[in-house]
Amino acid sequence: MTAAGTILGGAGTGIGSMPGTDAREAAAVVNGELDLAHLVELPARGVGGDMIGRMAAVLVDLPMDADTWGYRLGARGAGSARRARDYLQADLDAVEELWDAAGFVGTSRPFKIQVCGPFTLSASVELPAGHKVLRDRGAWRDVVASTTEGTRELVGEVARRLGAEVIVQIDEPMIGRVIDGTVTPLTRFDTIPAVPVVEVVDALRGLVDQIGRPAIVHSCATPRWDLVQRMTGVGWSLDVTSPSSSDLDGLGMLLDRGDPLMAGVVPTAGDRRVRAETVAQHLARLVDRIGIERKVLAQRVIVSPTCGLAGADPAWATAALGICASAGELLATDPGAL
Repeated sequence: MTAAGTILGGAGTGIGSMPGTDAREAAAVVNGELDLAHLVELPARGVGGDMIGRMAAVLVDLPMDADTWGYRLGARGAGSARRARDYLQADLDAVEELWDAAGFVGTSRPFKIQVCGPFTLSASVELPAGHKVLRDRGAWRDVVASTTEGTRELVGEVARRLGAEVIVQIDEPMIGRVIDGTVTPLTRFDTIPAVPVVEVVDALRGLVDQIGRPAIVHSCATPRWDLVQRMTGVGWSLDVTSPSSSDLDGLGMLLDRGDPLMAGVVPTAGDRRVRAETVAQHLARLVDRIGIERKVLAQRVIVSPTCGLAGADPAWATAALGICASAGELLATDPGAL
């Protein structure tokens, strides 16, 4: 199963993270504002609540624990892993309660989950021996396999609880540094080799194929068009607020071949000048510049913030998601009139 056939445009969604520590409050905002709701991440909860820490609850047969500087693979039964599992279950419980009350359970309504991609995870987590996972080819391949199996299990649990059409977002904010070989080592003697883009594509393609659900690869860093060009059949979540000429070419390639774009355009910092109409018009002008018919906005473009909202003012986080949803509705209704 590929992403392109089942991810529809003309909608709004969030990236994943939200401010605060209350799972039910965050879930109520996300599910109340968005047509394409998502499982929240609440980094303010501390260890186990952030993007990396959540993977302690997702990985299979690769125990993870918190160290003095961050996370490392370690022994089973670590407290941070238990905390991550508790947070994940609380977040799932909150969504299930909301969906049950709203009558959404079993309706095949779309719902998005996020997992940290295996390359960003490998660039962020330490091995017990004291260097980053990415330095060891066999170790990062183990992370790919563990991420795949753990994500399959999480998808299955979400589908059982909600009866939803689950979409998987793979967060890879460090993918460019992985490909370029510029991931910061723990010491200057601890060199970390680059991973060729073809190997990255093979690993991510295998992950997506084995998960068997529509997938979106997210990075709020500078787009890696060498990766996008080679990896088809998935959606791409990219910041499109100020695209360069090469970005326009890449976006045209992506949309022309029929893959979805999750367009990061609503700022994470509060801005009263930002309205749904201005966001939708920005995207309309964008496809005009690319030279693609505006109907693609309704078919394959989803509106999102530029990045996660964990650091946003709570009132703006709610407003930003509402703007994304309303802008998506404008794209779906009559993109030619924008």
